[in-house]
Parts: sequence; C-alpha cells; structure tokens
Amino acid sequence: MDGAPEPLQTTARTPFLAPPIWSIAIPVLGLGVALAPLPGSSLLLVAVVLVLCAVITSAVFHAETLAQYLGEPFGTLVLALAVTVIECSLIVSIMLSEGAQAQALARDTLIAAIMITINGVVGVCLLVGGRRHFAQSYTQSGVSAGLAMLATLAVLTLILPNYTISAGGAFYNDTQLLFVAIVSLVIYGTFVMAQTIRHREDFLHEQPETARDDQAAEVTRRRALVAGLLLIAALTAVVLLATALSPTIESVVASLGAPRALVGILIAMLVLAPEGFAAVRAARANRVQTSLNLAIGSALATIGLTIPTVAMVALFLGLDLELGLSMRSTVLLALTLLVATLTLGRGRTTIVQGVIHLVIFATYLFVTIVP
Repeated sequence: MDGAPEPLQTTARTPFLAPPIWSIAIPVLGLGVALAPLPGSSLLLVAVVLVLCAVITSAVFHAETLAQYLGEPFGTLVLALAVTVIECSLIVSIMLSEGAQAQALARDTLIAAIMITINGVVGVCLLVGGRRHFAQSYTQSGVSAGLAMLATLAVLTLILPNYTISAGGAFYNDTQLLFVAIVSLVIYGTFVMAQTIRHREDFLHEQPETARDDQAAEVTRRRALVAGLLLIAALTAVVLLATALSPTIESVVASLGAPRALVGILIAMLVLAPEGFAAVRAARANRVQTSLNLAIGSALATIGLTIPTVAMVALFLGLDLELGLSMRSTVLLALTLLVATLTLGRGRTTIVQGVIHLVIFATYLFVTIVP
C-alpha cells in the first residue's frame, strides 16, 4: 500500500568459522615439544618425529586456508616466503654457533633445496597428478620466466665461484660476495613484482572442471588472520624441531659412515615439507599451476633470500663462505636445469615428466650417500 514503510534492508554477515581444534592444538604442542629438552630414549625420539609430522600437516592446512583467502599467486608466495625466512634463520643460527665449521652449510642447503623442489616436489606432483588426471595444463610463460631466473641465480651463486681467481678455490672475495648478494635480491624482487603485479596472469591458470577445493566454505578476514598466525607458529615449530633433531641426525649419519652433506639434505627435507605437501595436494586436485608456483617460487626464494642473508653474516663476522659446488653436484644441477626447461616447456605435463625428475632426484640422493 502507498505510504507503507519499506522493510529494512539487512546485510548478511559471513559467520566466522573457527579452525578445527586439532589445527590449533598441534602447533602449540609442537612449540612446547621443541622448547623442551630433547629426550634420550629412542621411543621418545620417535614420538618427537611423529609430532613433527603432525605439525607439518597443520602448517599445510593453515597455508591452504590463507591461500584461499588471498587467491593465487599470493597464497603460494606467502608460504614460500614464510618457510624461506625461517630457513634463513636456521642457517644463520647454525653459522653463529659453529663459525668456520659451517662455511659450506649455505651451499649444501641451497643445492639440496633446488634438488628437493625442482626434482623431488615437481616429480611427485607430476606423477601424482598425471596418474589421477592423465594430463595437466599450466601457463607456460610464468614457469619459463621462473626457471630462467632460477638458472641465473644457481649459476651465479653455486658454479661461478669455482671459476673466479680473486679468492681462489670455491670462494668469493668480499666484493664479489656483496655483488652476488645484491644481484640475488634484484632477481628475486623482480620475480615477486612480476608474479604479483606486472604479469600476474602469467602465474595463473584457468581452473579445470575436475579441480576441487577441499575448503569450499568462504574464508573470512578474521579466519585468514587466525590461519596466518597459526601458520607462523607451525612453521616456527617445524624449524625448532628440525634444529633439535639435527644432532641426532648428525650422529646417525656419522654412525652410518655417510657424508656430512646428507645432514643438510635431511634438514632441508624437514623444513621444505610443508610446501611439498601443499604442492602435492594441489596436484591431486588438478591444480598443477599452484604446485609449480610453489616449487619454483620456493627454489627462487631460497637462493634470493638466503644468499644476501648469509653473505651479510659472513661479512660481518669475517667468515669464509664456501659456495662453489663439486663437479659431481655441478653436473647434476646442470642436468636438472636442462631437463626442467624441456619437461616444463610445453604447458602440459604427464607422468613421464614426473618419472624423469624423480630419477634425477634419486640419483642425487644416491651419489650423495655413495659418492
């Protein structure tokens, strides 16, 4: 009727959905276990490892929640940056405690991170995704740009030191080390700008019909903030637990007579596990673009942020930083970069590419143990 008051318009608010109790309790438990004295009993050490696995699962859950709120490629960038920053802190803390004995730690960590992400993570993702979905597509331009930057960083930081003459051996002098640190920051900063601002579409791919979202409910800002805080707590617990377990890992490796480089590989696996599990889950959901963004972004972040950080620490403390790889590792790195440009150069992947990358990764592990 005329003159009748119009009904009030109310805006529906998205209810806040609290994260599951287990996803809150596990990071807290992980931090508590990490800060407690490491037990000497073998059974209790196994329990610590199980706690570490649970914390990794929690980190992946919160990372996916945050990624859903931010959207691609910001979600994968946040996880890669978070893990890399904490990994840098781990390396720096070991350098400060061991001094000259840790001069090759950064090099061993960098090559391990590249092999784990580009061969291990990518190989498992392509194998799992190809087995489930036969063929998967992605945007080739972003992957190609990432691989070009990765190849440049890898050669400048891990291969070129063997061929400079100012310092001799596998070392840069102070001026060269500072130059490479600046170049690493420039390249990684360019990658981040391209991925998030200037060429964001190159790192996105249209979701296939078979892609499914495990967290279908809308993620609110409050939920994303809680997920971000819990992600930081979980990743911190992962690194602290990995640090606490590193003496045990070193003693086991020494008792087996294996090379010391194996310690760096095992610790790198623990630190990179959250990203690896997140990438595999994305591949299973037919979102291989997310998997590749995580793998390549992690490798770039590891070099682009670790080298400047450890370079500043080495220059400040007067430590020698051994960066040049052995000929064996140089050959495997060159093979990895060559194969990656071939297998990821078509915009389409199958299990064939996955098997190739896993074979290279298995070879890297084998020749590390049996040099």
